[in-house]
Amino acid sequence: MSLAETSALVRSLQHELRRVIVGQDAVIDEILTAFLAGGHCLLRGVPGLAKTLLIKTLAEAVHLKFSRIQFTPDLMPSDIIGTEVIEEDRVTGSRSIRFMPGPIFANIILADEINRTPPKTQSALLEAMQEYQVTVGGVRHELERPLFVLATQNPIEQEGTYPLPEAQLDRFMLNVVIDYPNAADERTILSQTTSGSEPRVTPVATGEQIERARLLVRDVVAAENIVDYAARIVRATRPSAAATDHVPDFVRQWVRWGAGPRAGQALLLAGKARAVLHGRPAVSLEDIRAVAPPVLRHRLLVNFQAEADGIDAETLVARLLDAVPAR
Repeated sequence: MSLAETSALVRSLQHELRRVIVGQDAVIDEILTAFLAGGHCLLRGVPGLAKTLLIKTLAEAVHLKFSRIQFTPDLMPSDIIGTEVIEEDRVTGSRSIRFMPGPIFANIILADEINRTPPKTQSALLEAMQEYQVTVGGVRHELERPLFVLATQNPIEQEGTYPLPEAQLDRFMLNVVIDYPNAADERTILSQTTSGSEPRVTPVATGEQIERARLLVRDVVAAENIVDYAARIVRATRPSAAATDHVPDFVRQWVRWGAGPRAGQALLLAGKARAVLHGRPAVSLEDIRAVAPPVLRHRLLVNFQAEADGIDAETLVARLLDAVPAR
């Protein structure tokens, strides 16, 4: 698939999503960035902002198998990956074990309110997200590609929730924040969703086309200065790094743990996907700066001093981009 064909495909996906999702163009672009880059997304926002509708619409536009998993405190790992059952042949009386696949066996998976289930169940997604397989009873079961996991989190409800382990958070390429629409967009939403007609989504891509587009993203050129810039941003998040890494003083003051090498991989891949979204064959410094907040905001762990000073990861990433020179 050529760059022109991929750019046209992305524009078609944007058009279909924006017909249904009003006023969240930046969110749509970030989710498509992760989708094209072959990563997974964590979507954070208060209830009623069309998080579920967004991912469902994407599945309809790409004509892929969609699965929604509602995470609850009593959800078990077998409810996600599947389980083995014993079947008896009524004629011969012989018994056999058969694997019954769970909802993880889909192409686009919505893990709704992922922080409402204990870490034991949350971790059931880890192997699938990283290895594209699940293991049950010592037997590996391959998952069909493309595989895109989008997990939602409600940031305002803390009672009855379980924070995601750092290893789980690091598997998400982007942490996308969805906010309230502006006044004009909200009026459009009210008018559009309370009428008798609903916009119909037309499938504009196949799974095979998405896989080819993902291969193209990896072929996008990243010059040495771009790779160096991404590496310097990631290394500057680590308070224990050597002095030669030029870690800003505020990082040493407020950050407990910085981002790992997977963050650098995510910066470059997301930057390449963003370049494709804009029809460009090479990554720019602006691409890296644009994807840095969703790549890093869930990978920086602030310390008690930062919490006392009212400093969060979002603020740190903004200051970091100002502190690290794009030379």
